[in-house]
Amino acid sequence: MNISVMTVSFPLDGETLKEVKLLCEEATIHDYRVYETIMSVPMASSFESKGFMVLAYEDEQDLLVGAASAIDLMGLHTYEWSLVVTPAYRQKGIGAALVEGIQAGLADRGAEGQLAVVIDGSPYGHAFIENKGYAYSFSEATLETKAEPVELQTDISIQPYAGEQGELIAIYSEAFGDLPEESEELITFNTSTNGRKLWVAYRDGLVVGTVTTAQENEIQWVTALAVHPNCEGQGVGTALLSFSKDYASKVGAKFVMLDVEIDNKKALSVYEKAGFMKAQQIDYYVKQ
Repeated sequence: MNISVMTVSFPLDGETLKEVKLLCEEATIHDYRVYETIMSVPMASSFESKGFMVLAYEDEQDLLVGAASAIDLMGLHTYEWSLVVTPAYRQKGIGAALVEGIQAGLADRGAEGQLAVVIDGSPYGHAFIENKGYAYSFSEATLETKAEPVELQTDISIQPYAGEQGELIAIYSEAFGDLPEESEELITFNTSTNGRKLWVAYRDGLVVGTVTTAQENEIQWVTALAVHPNCEGQGVGTALLSFSKDYASKVGAKFVMLDVEIDNKKALSVYEKAGFMKAQQIDYYVKQ
């Protein structure tokens, strides 16, 4: 068996993207785990995505049997990467070759940080990545609900971002512990990236919260949801989630999804009360 490994930058051409989708679908059917999202397939065809894939082909059949995908989601030179190998070709050294390709690609691009991403419960995934010198860092749950019209609260107005940078920096600092420059970068990213919209919640003329929505095919992602510390427990988070579901239905999305750290019990409770259910868990590893 001869395997050829090659690296290609985003955006992928149509034929390669189709091959990667088929690979992910085969692994999903076998493992009962959804691989397309962690492999960044929906973003791999975009010129705005900063990332690359390492592809492993079985030479005789010219068949894609494994792939690894790395993406710099926030444009901060920190890449998240994951890999998948078709079931029939596992434990044959292909995964190790893909990891080598990823490390070479990260070095070529001057990456300043990396996170290896593994779906909880995926066969061999956790043991494999630990054997490659990575240590567990944290876990996120992906939650989902249906996009549907929602009767919105009348006391909270949610509007597109219109320059409320100072207020949002203060909110992000309290909610996420971000430095001012990190918050500025987040605002810039969420207001300049195609498909992403930054929203600001007002009550009585004051900024009380924020959320960003991101379109990905039939999914509307919810991210960077934060509530002013003086307004916690007053229904602002629920109003932002209701707005997100309503907005998703208006733009033709079928589902609303979000990620939340497993240890954030307070946020999990808010999301579950808003009708979100756990779809899967993603575990993150750092290089030791």
